[in-house]
Amino acid sequence: MTDDVNLKENWQTLLMFLKQNLGKKPVDLNGVLFIIGVQELGKGKKFFTKEEKQDLMHIAICKVLSYGGYYVLDGVDAEGWPHWKLIKPLPNFDLLAQENLLKHFVIEYFRTEVGLHI
Repeated sequence: MTDDVNLKENWQTLLMFLKQNLGKKPVDLNGVLFIIGVQELGKGKKFFTKEEKQDLMHIAICKVLSYGGYYVLDGVDAEGWPHWKLIKPLPNFDLLAQENLLKHFVIEYFRTEVGLHI
């Protein structure tokens, strides 16, 4: 139970950090993953097609799950888009457990990549 409480507290802290730094609080996990995807692509703020937005979400999910040893960066294509390789099977979790796993590694991403102390 303590881990769930810590995750919720850390998640709220992260959302407030993003609101303070971006001027808008992401609505949910998908919003945070989109931000990570844009950051990892490294092309800055621009208009993305629906397909590109899906690709950004995939980039973000692979990046954060790389902290758990699930993915490794396989390279970057000619347009600068990173490609990831699955190296460890993902656990068969229910939706809530999947979301919590992603949130845990999203928090780790911001600790490692941004230096956020939570």
